[in-house]
Amino acid sequence: MSKKIAVITLGCSKNLVDSERLMMMLSNVGYTVTDSADDDFLSSTGERIIVVNTCGFIGDAKEESINEILFWCDAKSSGKISALYVMGCLSERYSGELPAEIPEVDKWYGKTDWSQLVTDLAHKRPGSAPYDRIITTPRHHAYLKIAEGCNRFCSFCAIPLITGRYRSRNIEEILEEVRLLVSRGVKEFNVIAQDLTNYGKDIYGKVEIARLIDEMASVPGVEWIRLHYGYPKDFPLELLDVMAKHSNVCKYLDIALQHISDNVLENMRRHITGNETRELLAEIRRRVPGIHIRTTLMVGFPGEGDKEFEELVEFVKEQRFERMGAFAYCEEEDTYGAKHFMDDIPQDVKDTRLNRLMEVQEAISDELQQSKVGSLQRVVIDREEPEFYVGRTQYDSPEVDPEVLISKTTPLKRGEFYNVKITSAMPFELMAEPVIEDEN
Repeated sequence: MSKKIAVITLGCSKNLVDSERLMMMLSNVGYTVTDSADDDFLSSTGERIIVVNTCGFIGDAKEESINEILFWCDAKSSGKISALYVMGCLSERYSGELPAEIPEVDKWYGKTDWSQLVTDLAHKRPGSAPYDRIITTPRHHAYLKIAEGCNRFCSFCAIPLITGRYRSRNIEEILEEVRLLVSRGVKEFNVIAQDLTNYGKDIYGKVEIARLIDEMASVPGVEWIRLHYGYPKDFPLELLDVMAKHSNVCKYLDIALQHISDNVLENMRRHITGNETRELLAEIRRRVPGIHIRTTLMVGFPGEGDKEFEELVEFVKEQRFERMGAFAYCEEEDTYGAKHFMDDIPQDVKDTRLNRLMEVQEAISDELQQSKVGSLQRVVIDREEPEFYVGRTQYDSPEVDPEVLISKTTPLKRGEFYNVKITSAMPFELMAEPVIEDEN
């Protein structure tokens, strides 16, 4: 009888890497694995198992995870699947409550013990390298997780409570993974950790993110390296010199700033002031000309009055971030914020502030996009649509940033890099024509 497992991933790209590793382990012990449970999967004969890798970061993500689990509970009850397992952040955080609340799940696994699932199913330990995995993204790009956990303990964030203290992988193992992925066709590496800028301190005694990226950039076949997620306090400035030095390190930095008001930053336990934040941004732009900064901001945190919010709006207008997301504060149980501050800003006020902030940013994004019209950009082709090829520049991370729609005047190949000329712009898309290279 065939044995099939579909691993359904919710939440962030760090979860996706865990799922990809699990899929490789399952494949190595004889299972046919997929990252989606389509009609063919559900109608097939034999054993059909679902694994849901959950997110437990904020309220909406937790609700999505619960709904996904309940959906597959119903599928199990109706005989569409044989078994249901749950792993990830939600099951890690609520390991004491969930099994009793949802007994239909065959077994629950946490954030770090999910490899036990393979042993439980196959009755033997998986034999693959710990970093080997089945890539579920388009073949030419992959996420590269270099650490787990976080030591920052911001007052709004439950992630350290879920993932534990910061744990870096060693440089040698990471480079082995990079070389393996290059041999399989990966050209673009989106480097991820909850806090890139603390990388290495736990195992080397000092922050080594600059050395890691410098060595990665020297691996043959690595076309692009993009960095997610920096932390502003104690930012390692030597990383900027590495970014400026290597053409294959994208001029792109994802660094969550959260706010600019000293009062709110103190309540958030960010350990940085507004002026220090501005000085860091100026230094980043000075050392890496042309860099695109992606940031995330929060509205509605306790202590944010009208004055503090207006300061945040002016900060966004002043900095003109190339990429920006924002969300409204949602109290998370057991965090410092939940224990020490009253979540007393009404939801409608939070929503109004969020909408206004994003309207300001959309106008800025539109202006910055328009400024690229007429420029030449190097893009990688992600996919082909009926009317366009769809690509991205070095300034665009997969799924979260703008895309480039390229006319089909010249045949282009998925996963290859080309020069294009930007012909028009919208807030979240660029239109382009291929540039015919002179072969002489």
